[in-house]
Amino acid sequence: MSPHSRTTLSVLVLFCVLVMPAQAIVESKDIMPEEFQSEAEKQRFKELVAELRCTVCQNQNLADSNASLAVDLRREVFEMIQAGKTDQEIADFLVARYGDFVLYKPPFKSTTAVLWIGPFVFFIVAVSILIALIIRRSSAPAQPLSGQESNELNRVLQQAAHDTQKKADE
Repeated sequence: MSPHSRTTLSVLVLFCVLVMPAQAIVESKDIMPEEFQSEAEKQRFKELVAELRCTVCQNQNLADSNASLAVDLRREVFEMIQAGKTDQEIADFLVARYGDFVLYKPPFKSTTAVLWIGPFVFFIVAVSILIALIIRRSSAPAQPLSGQESNELNRVLQQAAHDTQKKADE
């Protein structure tokens, strides 16, 4: 390896070791515990971000998500708490911006009715179909075998009995 290559490699390694962690710290604008004015405010923040869904991650709340949008929304929630906004005002702001999807417990209204009623309707339909199938099967009389089917069944049973006896004798 030439001296010039070693120098270039050394500068690259030094860059990775010193600058990249600093960049990660600068980009991480998450809320630090010492930023809260009281323990009650910190608890309120934790409860609020646990009830709000990350719109990027789908099945994570803002508290658990590491997505950059979640970090930004946590910062926004924090700033709104600092500004004296109520939990309802914060939720209303986020709903106006992202829709009811941002709430883990969306309100019952015409646009969310399917979310609330759908599972019950699906359950009732599934149980009704199951009951109808059970009734249909239990009420249908068994068809007697025709002469040919009866002869074929007897032949198969005799063959099976013969094969079983043969294996038992071995």
